[in-house]
Amino acid sequence: MGTVKIKIKLLASIVTLLYTNSAIAAEKVTLKYGIFRPSISVDELTKLAQTGEVSQSLNFYLTKAGQNPKAFRNILSQEVNADPILLDRLLNNPIGEFLLDRIGQSVSTSSGEANRQALRSAIILSANKDNKVSLIEIIQNYPTTEVVVDGERLAQAYRQLYILGENLQRVLPTPR
Repeated sequence: MGTVKIKIKLLASIVTLLYTNSAIAAEKVTLKYGIFRPSISVDELTKLAQTGEVSQSLNFYLTKAGQNPKAFRNILSQEVNADPILLDRLLNNPIGEFLLDRIGQSVSTSSGEANRQALRSAIILSANKDNKVSLIEIIQNYPTTEVVVDGERLAQAYRQLYILGENLQRVLPTPR
């Protein structure tokens, strides 16, 4: 009986996440480097992550912030293996909330409100496609029109994502 309730809850969560994502998705990214906060489109970041091509404005901002576009691209596009069902289970308990808070220091809502929920949604939706998660996918799937990315903490966010994905199997047993 308990297993049926868990499956129903999980299914309801995924349906809610999919519905939320179809209604709203990030369009704009505010890159945060100290007091420097330029806005760029998610499309510009996606192009960098997928092709390595850096738009003129993004190149300008990264140069001003002292960031190497290739290193920035690697952090955005590195994938972590993650089963969406296990992710949902992990992200809905205290360990997962701790990791969400850590990643939320680098990727967050512009208001800082409902950040855990937004990140949880973006991470699970990212894993739902191909059992892999990357920071660019989280940004693309963020359920607000704007997402704030702390460029100085982006590598830290990837490390937390790696911990989340790669150690997931050890923390929670695979459902049968």
